[in-house]
Amino acid sequence: MKKTLSIFTLAGLLFSCGSYDKAVANPPLPSVVNSSNAEWLQHVDYKMNIDMNTTTYQYKGDQTLVYTNNSPDVINRVYYHLYFNAFQPGSEMDVRSRTIADPDRRVGNRISKLKPNEIGYIKVNSLSQNGTTLNYETVGTVLEVKLSKLIQPGEKVTFKMDFDAQVPVQIRRSGRNNSEGVALSMTQWYPKLAEYDDEGWHADPYIGREFHGVWGDFDVSLTIDKDYVVGGTGYLQGEPVVRGSKKTIRFLAPRVHDFTWAADKDYIHDTYQVSNGPLLNFYYKRDLPAENLKNWKDLQADTAKLMEFFSENIGKYPYDQYSVIQGGDGGMEYAMSTLITGKRSYGSLLGVTAHELAHTWFQFLLASNEAKHEWMDEGFTSYISALAMNSLRDEPREIATSGSYRGYIGLAKSGREQPLTTHADRYKYNGAYGAAAYSKGAVFIAQLGYVIGEDNLKKTLKRYFNDFAFKHPKPMDVIRTAERITDFELDWYLIDFGQTTNTIDYGVKSVNGKTVILERIGQMPMPIDLSITYTDGSKEGFYIPLQMMRGEKPTDATIIDDWAWAYPTYTFKTLKDVASVEIDPSGMMADINKENNKK
Repeated sequence: MKKTLSIFTLAGLLFSCGSYDKAVANPPLPSVVNSSNAEWLQHVDYKMNIDMNTTTYQYKGDQTLVYTNNSPDVINRVYYHLYFNAFQPGSEMDVRSRTIADPDRRVGNRISKLKPNEIGYIKVNSLSQNGTTLNYETVGTVLEVKLSKLIQPGEKVTFKMDFDAQVPVQIRRSGRNNSEGVALSMTQWYPKLAEYDDEGWHADPYIGREFHGVWGDFDVSLTIDKDYVVGGTGYLQGEPVVRGSKKTIRFLAPRVHDFTWAADKDYIHDTYQVSNGPLLNFYYKRDLPAENLKNWKDLQADTAKLMEFFSENIGKYPYDQYSVIQGGDGGMEYAMSTLITGKRSYGSLLGVTAHELAHTWFQFLLASNEAKHEWMDEGFTSYISALAMNSLRDEPREIATSGSYRGYIGLAKSGREQPLTTHADRYKYNGAYGAAAYSKGAVFIAQLGYVIGEDNLKKTLKRYFNDFAFKHPKPMDVIRTAERITDFELDWYLIDFGQTTNTIDYGVKSVNGKTVILERIGQMPMPIDLSITYTDGSKEGFYIPLQMMRGEKPTDATIIDDWAWAYPTYTFKTLKDVASVEIDPSGMMADINKENNKK
């Protein structure tokens, strides 16, 4: 390591749309982004015809799915998600909500009280593989399918399905007649093939948390009451075809892993063109109070600014449109769209839009497995949306992510923390899940900027997007990207912060004349930024590299000898008498006890 002080010692022992009432030209497919790794991805092409009864909220569907086995494995079975089956009394989602200590208030015991005409369901009536009828079994929210013939590596097969479904009363994310009167919020509404990757099948039951899907192209024809305005994923193909009281609309969605739509008779539909970007669509109810209607108008220009911020700081938005839609039960991201509740203050409306739009990058383009690595999408989204919101403030905050740091440190001190490797459904407390996924996940990426330098973090995010967009990246992909940018060794950071509940706690042990002694109290290693004020009033910044990192971040500070983790104390001497010492003056290290950072 580099040394610029002549006198020093080391001491111690052992230390995450389209408008369908107006024709839109069908753009070309987004270009494939080459990855630095050699991963393979399965592929699906969906063609669906849907007939919706807006009186009974039941619909019939036929689905043709062309599945390409790009894996090196022979496949002998497949699984489909039937998410609507969660909204039935006695489902896992129902029981989990009634037995967890801190249930989601939107769910509570509501599912247990649903009547037969209020529940959700997807009932598969028939399923075939290349024309051969298949045997299958519905197990909660998963359809287990035995194949008639093995699918060989590189082979394409065609599955054809006929199904009936009912839209549940709006409880969580999807449903009918939400609290603000939106008729249909149609998310995770179709039989959805489960993902198969190098870790095997991901046919997780739906218990109310996250989703994971297969990349592919969608061709969906929807027949619905002609008076309904429809918005969501994809591009309209031609004009709607009206027959009697219904219309049929067809839309295509290229290279997505989900398909969402919402519909209501009373939607206002506004558009806003982003400069050198997509067409933004806004769908909101005309019966909103005047203040809320104004908020939705004001939202449009700011959403364009957010789109530009994310495209500039992560990677260019690859589709030709995006829709912000009043619906759902709060805010949730989907392909080319988001559903959010609309009766909000302007700050709340803008904030939730910023978060859900950011998910387009951290979940829909960089499609990590939300069930296994929920912090990658929720945390990274919380991080970048905080920066985007800060860019819109008249007086930006000094630390845009300060709320995330407070949330994580509160979790670390609560006694309820579980490691980020915990499956999204297996957190003991909903509150602990939220603080881990959103707050600690945001701190993971923000603090990485402290470790490697902010400019290197910016380069890492852009490289990460370039290498892994339209794929399913994993935690190590983020770390390896940062290593390629910096040439540092960073696996220790993922291990300690991402896979354990080890905490950071460094303190100033003593200051005596020219001698400063620091101590490591927590188990997690970190490089150290240090600010020293001398008795003559002058100041000097110091940087203590972490030995196992094998490098130093760019800094204007004086670089002194590195600190090996096993040593609990670190002693060095300055050239002048010291008045005071402060560890991490930037506040970007997630030290759980900042009271001992100064002396």
